[in-house]
Amino acid sequence: MSSYDFGNVNGPFGGHLDMTHGTPDLATLMSVADRLTESLHTEYPGLVGQGEIIQGELAQSAEDGLPPNRGRIRSALENIAITASAGTGSLTFTRHLTHALGL
Repeated sequence: MSSYDFGNVNGPFGGHLDMTHGTPDLATLMSVADRLTESLHTEYPGLVGQGEIIQGELAQSAEDGLPPNRGRIRSALENIAITASAGTGSLTFTRHLTHALGL
């Protein structure tokens, strides 16, 4: 079990990951992706590129106004989930994004 402090996984993202109202807004998803990449830097430096793929796809979506490439995001999240141990921030944020995007 990790002693890593995940903070409030709902509050600091500028919104809630409340799935009863559909997919969270893009800014919230980008904040979660940022936290995921920060966790990867600490816990799994070899997977930072996967977090950056997710950040890049969400940033591209914000720029062009089109939906993010769910296939690329799904692949990156799966790569992280395969490696990340239970109780880590990396896995927690991966699960939040997976559920938020319905993947």
